[in-house]
Amino acid sequence: MTGSLLRTVAMAEETDLSKKRIMVTGASGFLGRFVINQLLKRKAAVKNIFAPTHQEYDLTKLTKVKKTYQDFKPQIVIHLAGKVGGIEANRKSPGAFFYENLLMGTQIIEQARFSNVEKFVCLGTVCSYPKFTPVPFKEENLWNGYPEETNAPYGLAKKALLTQLQAYHQQYNFNGIYLIPVNLYGPFDHFDSWSSHVIPSLIKKIFTAKKEGKDKVIVWGTGKPTREFLYVEDAAQAIVQATEKYNKPEPVNIGGGCEISIANLAKLIAKILKFRGIIIFDPTKPDGQPRRQLNVERAKKEFGFTAKTDLETGLTKTIKWYRQFNNL
Repeated sequence: MTGSLLRTVAMAEETDLSKKRIMVTGASGFLGRFVINQLLKRKAAVKNIFAPTHQEYDLTKLTKVKKTYQDFKPQIVIHLAGKVGGIEANRKSPGAFFYENLLMGTQIIEQARFSNVEKFVCLGTVCSYPKFTPVPFKEENLWNGYPEETNAPYGLAKKALLTQLQAYHQQYNFNGIYLIPVNLYGPFDHFDSWSSHVIPSLIKKIFTAKKEGKDKVIVWGTGKPTREFLYVEDAAQAIVQATEKYNKPEPVNIGGGCEISIANLAKLIAKILKFRGIIIFDPTKPDGQPRRQLNVERAKKEFGFTAKTDLETGLTKTIKWYRQFNNL
């Protein structure tokens, strides 16, 4: 049996994470800490989980990327690190979003190949989908158009990594998988006005208005666009399940399978916070992509993932954490 065939057979088997050295980039971030928790639930030894920090291992620098592999010699890499932010951050720094995400991903994948990593798990983004994609988005629609303009540089940088992984699979039989999550939310998210996404931004805005006794909140856009949201703990579960069970080069959507308009999302958050004022939408500000909802059948079929946390439950947990974290 040839080495290539042996590797193909091994790739078809489920991976026992308790026996592997695993490197998680972005482990201290919003999603990363939940992925680490899921790995520990799989009885992965703490000493076998490597979480490089940005301070010590800046992944935009090739020497530092090489050092991560030299220092830990991982068998599995879960790449979560990235430069992320909401519409405003993407509009003001499109070059940085493109360059840093592309550079980090390209370098860490290439060095994984040099280091004979057994499996590479790459997190993509729903922002890679074309602006006008039939809803629900199917993985085969990914290349059928240009992304929504405000976050296209970020989305295209991430999508380039899928091309790299598929090319490496074809030429080197490299086992790299690519997961496409919808908008994530939950405890430990970013709530500052610059980098926050829609849910933390709305929670902070509505909570502050209530605290200050204001009778209205102004929200960007028309309120008409729809989004799908996935609770961060569910997303971490999906990533780890895919790490265990999925070994194909085709991308996989990760989501909950339902959408909500921004207007209805704002109303739901206001209800949970018991805000009695009115919500006013500012149509002079950008809406972003018109609709986002993923077809999630492939994730269910390939590695048995189904989201468990409904939106109202997840929002309630997130708001509770926000209050406790800020002593409110």
